[in-house]
Amino acid sequence: MAHTPHELHDDFPGHAETISTLKQVDAHFARMTEEYHALNRRIHRAETNVEPMEDLAMIDLRKQRAALKDNIYSALRTN
Repeated sequence: MAHTPHELHDDFPGHAETISTLKQVDAHFARMTEEYHALNRRIHRAETNVEPMEDLAMIDLRKQRAALKDNIYSALRTN
């Protein structure tokens, strides 16, 4: 398994400009992206054994990241 971070600009390349704009004008969107990036960093650090964690904890974090990504994508589609 590749341990590549899931950056929003990479996952949604066609929405890079919208992501940047929304982060500046929509406080809720900005909080979601900040939370996403924090979770993403924790997961990446665990996957690369910088800060190992239990499998169930990792699964929970991945589910949280996926839910946030869904919410972020939903916001991108409406804008």
